[in-house]
Amino acid sequence: MCREYLAQLRERISELEARGFQVIVIAPSKGTFINQFLEQFGPFPFPILSDPSREAYRGMGHKTMPKWKLLSKAAFGFITGKVKGFVPDNEKQKEFVMKSMKTQDVYIQGGTWLFSPQGKILWKHIDESPENHAKIDDVLKKMDEVKA
Repeated sequence: MCREYLAQLRERISELEARGFQVIVIAPSKGTFINQFLEQFGPFPFPILSDPSREAYRGMGHKTMPKWKLLSKAAFGFITGKVKGFVPDNEKQKEFVMKSMKTQDVYIQGGTWLFSPQGKILWKHIDESPENHAKIDDVLKKMDEVKA
């Protein structure tokens, strides 16, 4: 789960919901791990559901980034100073992040999907890499377009 993206969703939830959409997050982790995440970084005004088998992720076409590529991006970002807040200053949060990097599938990339109330896909953005999340402003724009 990308902490920064979830924090942005939390901050802008009223803008998203004002357009008639509900935010639901699906994480490629067990429920017990999601609960630990929520203890450190929550609460969030939307549900975070569990997909530990990554069945939904794979079924929706999400990609697993090669380990070498993700690690080299992280190293480059750290060295150049482009990656800030990757490891939190808070000791308990830092401990959780370090644990998650060792025990969770940090290589599978997420995405953003808009569905109609009937379950029809209205729009999707599949992340190619950790910095490739759909921008909230772009999601809001797409929401306006599909509701028009």
